[in-house]
Amino acid sequence: MREARTRWPRQRDAADVESAAARHASVDPTDADACLRACAAHSTKLVAGLDRRRTTLAEALRHLLATYAAQPAAAPAAASALPLIRRPGKAGAASATLPDALLDPLLAVGNKALECGYEDEVKLALLIADTVLTQRKGSRAGWRLRARTLEAMGAEAAAVEAYERYLSFTKDDGFGVAARVAGIRAGAERQDELLRRLERDCPAAAAHADRPVTESWAEGLALHARGDLAAAEPRLIGALLAQERDRAPVQEIQEATAQYLALALETAGTDREAATRITALAGLYAEQRRNRMRGPVPDPTFGGVRWTTVGEFRNRIAGKTVCLIANSQRVGSSSMGEEIDGYDLVVRFNSYRIDPAATGRRTDIHATIHKHGFNWDQKVHTRLVFGGISGDWKHSLRNRLVPGAQRYLGDESLRWPLRDLGRVGTDVWPAIPTSGFNMLWLLDHLDVSSRIDLIGFDFYESGAYRLADAMKMPITSVHEYTSEKAWVMERAQSVSDMRIRLR
Repeated sequence: MREARTRWPRQRDAADVESAAARHASVDPTDADACLRACAAHSTKLVAGLDRRRTTLAEALRHLLATYAAQPAAAPAAASALPLIRRPGKAGAASATLPDALLDPLLAVGNKALECGYEDEVKLALLIADTVLTQRKGSRAGWRLRARTLEAMGAEAAAVEAYERYLSFTKDDGFGVAARVAGIRAGAERQDELLRRLERDCPAAAAHADRPVTESWAEGLALHARGDLAAAEPRLIGALLAQERDRAPVQEIQEATAQYLALALETAGTDREAATRITALAGLYAEQRRNRMRGPVPDPTFGGVRWTTVGEFRNRIAGKTVCLIANSQRVGSSSMGEEIDGYDLVVRFNSYRIDPAATGRRTDIHATIHKHGFNWDQKVHTRLVFGGISGDWKHSLRNRLVPGAQRYLGDESLRWPLRDLGRVGTDVWPAIPTSGFNMLWLLDHLDVSSRIDLIGFDFYESGAYRLADAMKMPITSVHEYTSEKAWVMERAQSVSDMRIRLR
């Protein structure tokens, strides 16, 4: 018999549970002064190391503090003290006000902190979300950050409430939040069904459900190790029910459930009836995990969409005139709509916005990064979804693809053109290529189109022109627009104010 693990989360007393529930139920009013001081203190704790996520967080913190130091109200000599702009409250008391220029850098810190996944960083992300929402109750980015942070902490009920607040402020669900909420709810239903089956099948567990979690679990493991399986099972199941009672974080309940199922399946041995029962429970466990990861998928076949390989895509664009439309203000303020619709193929990117007179009406090819779902519901002939990590790319397709919204979907051969087809490594091209650059590089590489025109490509010099929700997203710093512009200009056949011709 294999040795059972003894790891278990710390026991929570009633005060811990009550205060945690109250804290998660609503935004904790947080002064901007206190938040920036916490960010400054956290930046001093981050040291150079091998953790890329913390390195990225440290860079975001430095940018935030540098942005603050550049504010007119911040005297350079007092920058370390982080004095903020203050305004009189209703009762005449001073309250810290977060300058507009600090909002995006602060949210960037919150997102990078959440990506780290460590307890201290997750707490910092929640602090930032509550700070933003204290001053801007309708902040979409603030509600989404709070929801994602609470979900990471295992506080699903509060996370769902925050996600729904986010959805109430948006029309374009580009991040797939509605599917996320549906997945959390479906996962919670399957988890409840699993626990109710355990409770029904083992009535003796009720005697242990009111005991401390760690006590019941430790006794159950010890009895299991000695081979007293009849006495071990009620204690183990009782511990799971006690976790539910204590509203333990979802991740802890999942971990304990998986461990119990593994022990139970081992115990069942050749008992076919017991093995069948445990297999059914394991199916419920797997279903709740899948739903929480990606949400329920109504049509796993993607509505009859056909995959397209790089060779098949090449044949479809051969001999055609192609225009690539930038998401720039230069396009949004133009009157090129009719001319754009005159090309054989019109390519648009990510969160493109349609204004027929300026941008044209048609979209034949939608090229998008896998990380968000803007315009995935818009019907196009071909959708190319780009992503650097195969597993994340597949996860996004399962979660975001809208059945019937595309006839052809790029397969793995079209997932990351510059790296996979061109074999251009980070030693040659260090920056992460944009969706636009991946697309234009692909067309240039295939070299079968009779004409390739870039419309309005000024590399964000004129500002962004995107869907309203996407306009709140900062222009990411991971891309090197200067290098992309240089690459384009080296190959341009002609250049005008609105058009760069590659062919």
